[in-house]
This record gives sequence, structure tokens and C-alpha cells, in this order.
Amino acid sequence: MTWSLEDDLREIHEKTADIWPKLRGARLFITGGTGFIGCWLLESLRYVNERYDADIGATVLTRNASAFAQKAPHLAAHSSFTFLEGDVSSFATPAQEFTHLIHAATDASADLNENNPRQMFDTVVSGTRRALDLAVEKAIPRTLFLSSGAVYGQQPWEMTHVREDWTGSPDCTNARNAYAEGKRAAEMLCAIYAKQFGLNIVNARIFALLGPYISLGIHFAAGNFIRDAMDRKPIVVNGNGLPCRSYLYASDLTVWLWKLLARGAAGKAYNVGSDESISIRDLAERVATVIGTGEFSILGAPDTGWNPGRYVPDTSLASTELGLYKSVSLEDAISRTALWNGWQNG
Repeated sequence: MTWSLEDDLREIHEKTADIWPKLRGARLFITGGTGFIGCWLLESLRYVNERYDADIGATVLTRNASAFAQKAPHLAAHSSFTFLEGDVSSFATPAQEFTHLIHAATDASADLNENNPRQMFDTVVSGTRRALDLAVEKAIPRTLFLSSGAVYGQQPWEMTHVREDWTGSPDCTNARNAYAEGKRAAEMLCAIYAKQFGLNIVNARIFALLGPYISLGIHFAAGNFIRDAMDRKPIVVNGNGLPCRSYLYASDLTVWLWKLLARGAAGKAYNVGSDESISIRDLAERVATVIGTGEFSILGAPDTGWNPGRYVPDTSLASTELGLYKSVSLEDAISRTALWNGWQNG
């Protein structure tokens, strides 16, 4: 397989070509701009600025600018971006004026959620409030909030795909739902600020993802499987392999987010993810076959994860209203993620 990041960026531009004239000269404030999703937003901005002179600038909030400079020096040094060090809950108001806010900052850490749920909840909620306060202070005309499919709570097993109008919710008596309840509260803050202060906000409820810049070897099953396959190890599923997920590749994600920022309906929430459901057992087999030795095993231990059932979105709203769809196959998403991390194809 021949692939490079520039191939993805070219495809992103082709699919978003209609929105860049509308965003020409925009000035963005981005929280979470140095994480997985943030890197893709910055990469695509770099590409469109360098090749099409879009003159889009971004001020990026980060906890550690020097660490990001080591991670992505070409982005850290790019003339389109400035970096503001600070905590998402208490950062100082920058002097610049902005046309758009993208609030993407969340530490999606299973360890933090398990061992310090109060900090997890506070980071999500107070960080969102601080970002929205900035939008009020600066009279920012347009905000994109990156929420999560976790707001739906436990998706019923018989519900193959969850829609935006389903009113299920996490169990608020279980502290393990701190992240999910935080995102629900953050969406309510968006609704409050829209009503009380007139902010124009669209919500993106993001499901599972794959692609370059994603961390391997933490709590995400797909990342762990790819890491082990690259190391030529058998893939081991500790549980029964029955939970179902879906995986949207990062270039598709980036297209969806830019389209939502430019054209999503204010006050609405859109599911952002793949509607191709796959069990964890079949995912292990797929990863092992695509990039590994083909070996995998299912241990059948009790599932202790936050969601032992389905986590798969219905994306018909984004498709109908904005023409958004998944274009990168799961196999290609696995291969490209592995190639980015040093896998030698063949």
C-alpha cells in the first residue's frame, strides 16, 4: 500500500473545497488543538493555507507548547498558528479577535475517569464554560463544540445505531460515567449560552476514531490491537469480544468537522462517526489479518469496560443535511494508522 499524509490532506481539501471561500481570512481560537483531532485540524489548515492562500489563522490553546513543538515541529513553527499556554478552565483572554471558536479540549483518559472522576468532570464542564465565556467576551460569531457519543449512555443492544433524538443517558449514580455526564452538562451549557447570550453553536458528537496521531497502547482496543500486530504478536482480547464499535478514519473526521463548522445548523447536535458496526472479536481478526500475523485469541473474561454493548451511531442526519459520509474503509484506516507508526507494508 502506497500512502502518505499528504494524500489524505489532498482528499480533505477536495471534499471541503466549497467551504474555504467562506472561511477565507478567518481567525480561529482552538482548544485541544494539539491532541489527535486538533493535529488534523491544524494539518488541514496548513495544507489549505500553503496551497490555496486561504489566509486562515489559528490561536491554539495548549498546556505545553514545547512538548507540542517536539511532537509536531512543522505545525508548531508554522506562520499560520500561534500558541497560548494555559489550562482550558482558566486560560487568560487573548488580545486577538476571532471569527470562530472550536472547543475540542478534553482529556479522554480512562485512567483519569477511573481514578479521579471529579477532575474529569470538572475539566469537561468548567473548560467548556471558560471557552463559551471567551465566545461571549469576544462576540465570536460561530462555535463548534466537540462532544461525544458517550452522552447517550448505554446503547440498548437491540438498537443497532443510535440517533441524535434518542433520549437515553448515562447512569448518573455511577461515577465511571463522569466523562459522559460531563459532556452532557457541557452540551447543556452550549444550549444555555445560545439562549442567554445568543451564541451560534453546533455540536459534534464524536464516536470512535482511527488514524495518524492517535495514541497506541492506552485504553483504546483498536490502538492496542494495531500496536500488537505491528510487533508481530498475537492479538489478545481479554473479554468475550461481543461489544460492537465503529471507526471513522481521521481524514473523514476532518472533512465532517470543517463542514459542521461552516454549515451545521445552529443548536443542533450531529453524530460524527462510522455507521459500520464491528464486534471487538471481528476487529481483532481484521487487524491481525490486515497488518499482523493473522493470530488472535478471545480469553472470555468479564468485560469491565465502560460500555460492554454497542457504541455505533446513526449518521443519517449528517448525510441528509450536509452530504457527509464515510469514504475510507476500515482496512485502509488500519493500514494507514500502522504506516504512520512505522509499520513496513509487505
